[in-house]
Amino acid sequence: MENGGAKEWHFRGNEELTKASAITIRGVLNMLMENLNPDDSRSVISLGHGDPSEFPCFRTTPLAVDAICESVRSAKYNGYGSTVGIPPARSAIAEYLSKDLPYKLSPDDVYLTIGCIQAIEVILQVLARPNANILLPRPGFPFYESRARFCHLEVRHFDLIPEKGWEVDLDAVEALADENTAAMVIINPGNPCGNVFSYEHLKKVAETARKLGILVIADEVYDHLTFGSNPFVPMGVFGSIAPIVTVGSISKRWIVPGWRLGWLVTNDPNGILMKHGIVDSIKGFLSISSDPATFVQGAIPQILKNTTNEFFSKIVNILMEAADLCYDRIKDIHCITCPSKPEGSMFVMVKLNLSLLEGIKDDVDFCRRLAEEESVIVLPGVAVGLKNWLRVTFAVEPSSLDDGLGRIKAFYERHAKKQ
Repeated sequence: MENGGAKEWHFRGNEELTKASAITIRGVLNMLMENLNPDDSRSVISLGHGDPSEFPCFRTTPLAVDAICESVRSAKYNGYGSTVGIPPARSAIAEYLSKDLPYKLSPDDVYLTIGCIQAIEVILQVLARPNANILLPRPGFPFYESRARFCHLEVRHFDLIPEKGWEVDLDAVEALADENTAAMVIINPGNPCGNVFSYEHLKKVAETARKLGILVIADEVYDHLTFGSNPFVPMGVFGSIAPIVTVGSISKRWIVPGWRLGWLVTNDPNGILMKHGIVDSIKGFLSISSDPATFVQGAIPQILKNTTNEFFSKIVNILMEAADLCYDRIKDIHCITCPSKPEGSMFVMVKLNLSLLEGIKDDVDFCRRLAEEESVIVLPGVAVGLKNWLRVTFAVEPSSLDDGLGRIKAFYERHAKKQ
């Protein structure tokens, strides 16, 4: 018999993985790329993802590159590191984050991860006890939902309110929560909305979490990338009100997502997370998973110490000018409307008015045909939880952004309903 006489193979793929990855940003963007017209000689303009590292104007600081090179050449970081991160890197991150807090973080509060993505994986797996649920924002970052469902953590959604600058609907949070609710997630500065929460609103979030007896997962991967009326306020400021688990990385502020260095931080001066086993569970997860490249960890102290305010200001100014351009040009594209001007991160959400378009079924159809006809990639809102909206990335070269928005306008004019 073929293959040594085996009647039946006793292995199967894990269907849970297929279900969990049904809608991801990368998957949707790959689908759209497949619809590009190979006969279109124009360059493809991607306004669909938050990685501007390919553009010269967004190049990271040479000081960070020097720190990486020095770390490699030193030969001090060729071996395995601690599962929670090497001590110099943990200390440097604790000091860096403490600058914005009313208390001082300990290095023991910091756990190094492979980008912010692994930090999310860690905390969701830690909370995934039988019957537990988690509250996620809508719209939001879809990886939270995919990962939560994979580890059998029930997902419940609360809305962000576009008419109020995408503030959290705290009444909905209270209505959704029950005795099995473990945590709520906030993303600040906002992905996908480009909003920045005020101090007052974040304090209300913390007070609501305390009232409900849940922790707050604060996704601050876009920390300090703000350029509006609200400055960035870390959720950890309110750690004495409710326990906060912050996830972040160097990916966005330093424009180096490929370096895969992130962190999970417990902001908990009252020791609540320790008492309830969360800290031990975090350590347990990290002891059975991979950790970031040791030489990148070894470079962190110098990266955090040496990067100048001039570099940070340059990146923020580029984003601010791009956000202004994006917001102004969108006004000329009548089938999409922007409820509020972006004030942070790299994105803006715009509402699609299908009644002004001929033959466009929904946001996915809009984006698919836009890719085919104009070689422009934009993320359909359904990928982030809002059907018939679009997420537009403005973190691209200014000339590419201008060209891309011009092509979207041409697409609209070609498909506009005749009056």
